[in-house]
Amino acid sequence: MSAVDEALQRLGELAAERGLRVAVVESLTSGRLAGTVGAAEGAGEWFAGGVVAYLTDIKERVLGMTPGTDPVSATCAEQLAEGVRQLFDADLSVSTTGVGGPGPDGGHPAGTVYLGWATPEGIGHRMLALTGEPKEILDETVETAVRLLAFHAEGLRAAGPRRGAAAAE
Repeated sequence: MSAVDEALQRLGELAAERGLRVAVVESLTSGRLAGTVGAAEGAGEWFAGGVVAYLTDIKERVLGMTPGTDPVSATCAEQLAEGVRQLFDADLSVSTTGVGGPGPDGGHPAGTVYLGWATPEGIGHRMLALTGEPKEILDETVETAVRLLAFHAEGLRAAGPRRGAAAAE
């Protein structure tokens, strides 16, 4: 079993047992992360969905990114993660943003990647400096984002009654 498959399995187990809702937002990976997470066993029960947003005005209007934020930055990654978490009423979210290559973009070298994460308890980011062809950069970004989701799911408690049957009453 690959590292990404193990992380997906653990994420699915934790999300199912704790009633967690998970979401993703992608600026770099163009839906690959959502496709990977959505293919996990049982994802229909805990994967709320994802947003692919490349254009700055969409990031600002839909996800709450502050105008003027560098789209390849820790600040952007954190704001996107928190924006999608709120949009989907999720317990955990991860974002991807960066430069996949083959060349630099906006003053950032190819392989500069930021992953953001958000939970009700806080937000954060992880910066990656990847090398290789664009496909390799995207593959490593998706794998690392899935592992980040599983890692942060470990620290979350059960979601509680705010959704589902209790919310319908």
